[in-house]
Amino acid sequence: MFARKVSMQLKPGAVAQFKDKIENEIIPELRKQKGFLDEITFLYPSGKEAHAFSIWETAEDAEAYNRQSYPALAQIMAPLFDGTVRIQTYEVLNSTVRKAVATMSA
Repeated sequence: MFARKVSMQLKPGAVAQFKDKIENEIIPELRKQKGFLDEITFLYPSGKEAHAFSIWETAEDAEAYNRQSYPALAQIMAPLFDGTVRIQTYEVLNSTVRKAVATMSA
């Protein structure tokens, strides 16, 4: 499995709109992507910073999403952010998602 982490600084007062866009626009689009497994978004208690992790079956699936769909989704979210969004990628060494996916496909 493979993970993408998108880190962003939120504009003041943007938390409610950020949450709404993640739930109603971003996650539905992610679910349409080949190899997408899960999304988890963390928000600092201050509401100033968020980190969104998406989990993918393969690095190739995550890269295809990054090239094809991410730019349009980034445009949707851009008005809510201050500064530059940071993207990092990881190989997933351990996850209960992997076990859940294996159980569901059996």
